[in-house]
Parts: sequence; structure tokens; C-alpha cells
Amino acid sequence: MTGPSGSTRGSTEERILTTAASLFAQFGYNGVSTREIASAAEVNEVTIYRHYPRKRDLYVAVLGAELQRVQLRGELLTRLAEAQNGRTALACTFELIATTLQQQPQLLRLLQYSSLELSDDLDPLLRRHLGELVEVVTRYLEPWIQRGELRCSNAKTLVLTLIAIVLSRGPLRRVFLGDAENLNSLFETYSEFCLA
Repeated sequence: MTGPSGSTRGSTEERILTTAASLFAQFGYNGVSTREIASAAEVNEVTIYRHYPRKRDLYVAVLGAELQRVQLRGELLTRLAEAQNGRTALACTFELIATTLQQQPQLLRLLQYSSLELSDDLDPLLRRHLGELVEVVTRYLEPWIQRGELRCSNAKTLVLTLIAIVLSRGPLRRVFLGDAENLNSLFETYSEFCLA
């Protein structure tokens, strides 16, 4: 008795989350209504509210589901751990962050919209899911800062800045470099400030 209704409920909720993730990533939190999500997911809007009492609850669930899929790639961590100098450590850090976040373009767009449209109540969610990435990478950079090879007093700030570069690469490149194509050249420009 619980099999069919449980699987139907799971698939309905999954369909709502998948559809909402796609629409929120395309149009942002303020750019899509629950009615539009319901229509695209082929459910009644009341069904959405049964699972998620507020639109914000749905957005938080979408962001949480996308953030849970973030995984650090072992070979990139190994390269960072084996870096021979601060320049290599910084380059490996950037590659790790860029690769990790760019594995999921939808997540990247959701994070961009979140930083522009939503308030501080998402901070604990972001801290919980991206905190591991920040903490792990910070530990690898601290020795290079202590040795004076990286011109930064705080490794966590450096990691957060690199994440911000990945999240805002298009606008930053247009402003500082005249185009929005190459993420690596933006990193190169920034790394000149960081290297001692």
C-alpha cells in the first residue's frame, strides 16, 4: 500500500525540484512564479505548496539538493597537496574551485542569483555545503601564506575570493578585461596581486 503512493509522491516531489531548479537557474528567484513551476512540472500549484509551504522553502530545497552534489575531485586535491611553490598552489586551488563549481552550471547560476536576490537566511545553507570546500582548501594554502609566498593574511579570504571570481566571472571579465570568455585569464590577472 505504501509502495505506489510513496513512489508517486517521491517522483512528484523530484519532478517539482528538478523543474524548479531549471527555472530558478534560468530566471532567478524573482523571475519565476510557483504557478509557472507547477505548469512546467505538470502538477497543480497546490501540490507544490503541500511539499513546500512557501516559494522560499522550494528555493532552499532546490539549492540544498544542488549543493549536496558538490564533490571535491581527489586528483585535484592531490595536485594541490603536492604543489612545490605558492604560485603552483594558487593555480591548483583555482583549478580545484573552478572545476568543482563548473561541474554543475545550474548550481553556478543558482548561486549567482542567490547572492543577488536573496537575503542572509541562505548563509547557513551555503556555509554548511560549501564550508567543507573552503576549509579543506584553506588548510592547503596556509603554509604558503606563512612562508610569505602568497600575499594574503588569511587563506580563507583568498579561497572565498577565488570562489567569487568563479561565480562572477562574466561581469568581472567584461569590466576589467573587455570580454567574458576566458576564466583562466581572469585568474591570471588576480593571481598577480596574490603572489609575493
